Amino acid sequence: MNASLKKHRLEFKKPSGTSRGILTTKDSWFLMLEKDGKSGLGECSLLPNLSPDDPEKIDSLLQKLCHALQSNTLLPDLTNWPAVRMGLEMALLGLQNQTKWELFPSDFTKGRSSIPINGLVWMGQPDFMKSQIDSLLENGFDCIKLKIGALDFNQELEVLSYLRKRYSPKTITIRVDANGAFSTQDALTKLQQLDPFAIHSIEQPIAVNQWEEMAGLCRESPIPIALDEELISQGSPEERTRLLETIHPQYIILKPSLLGGFKASEDWISEANSLGIEWWITSALESNVGLNALAQWTYTLSPKGPQGLGTGSLFKNNIQCPLTIQKACLGMDNSISWDLI
Repeated sequence: MNASLKKHRLEFKKPSGTSRGILTTKDSWFLMLEKDGKSGLGECSLLPNLSPDDPEKIDSLLQKLCHALQSNTLLPDLTNWPAVRMGLEMALLGLQNQTKWELFPSDFTKGRSSIPINGLVWMGQPDFMKSQIDSLLENGFDCIKLKIGALDFNQELEVLSYLRKRYSPKTITIRVDANGAFSTQDALTKLQQLDPFAIHSIEQPIAVNQWEEMAGLCRESPIPIALDEELISQGSPEERTRLLETIHPQYIILKPSLLGGFKASEDWISEANSLGIEWWITSALESNVGLNALAQWTYTLSPKGPQGLGTGSLFKNNIQCPLTIQKACLGMDNSISWDLI
């Protein structure tokens, strides 16, 4: 087997803000495999200040991985490298299929069906957030997710009021994502202040590793709570079970690049289903290479409601691919060719 690497730095069209900071670039590594006339391509996508994978050591780790694959020797320990496990799983799936692009053949990959997605509003000054909302509404989105938690909270309430005064809950679904920005002392109060805006759910209202406090919020909050960052680094079956049984959120959010790939994410889904916890899938800001695989896999799960897969257009130097967004749905236009490295 031949194995090679290529690093790709994605550049955001506009600075994109969350409560963890402002993103202008993010790095991905493409893992390319060739064997018996077939090829596979995987993406190892790192989210700054969130991915467990060590950005200072990933180049060395990936070189060791390529050497092991080429020499058919023991692979390096990938336990603490979920993005690398995701990339390797993608690349190996490519070797098993007819092409490296079609990992999960379906009506989606044939361009006959699509996936409903939410629109995403990045954090910024109120006028900037309102302009994003207007653009999404003009493009037909009926589920909008807003990043909150870093501005003055009254300003964020103003933005939500702007949206809700124009559109009823029957017309527009609102999701919010605090990325752990609320303190345990004021989280419930803020959730109560958000309640009049008929919020569908809030992702990660407080920081991770505060299980009892999060469990209390899930019991008392007027708004359903979705765990996101909380799932990272809880990879064993025992850890997954203990986390979900202790906190018992209404939803969990699955980002395979942060959880170790598709199989690891399916384990989370199985555990959540057994406890009556609902879920949806979102990207970890992968390039279109990773987003393509993620969308194909997501379609096979027959998920409920809009998914968080509309991030490919955020970058000015993304990889050209057949993925398209029309009427708030992600689909495939196979008349568009891949333009890759």
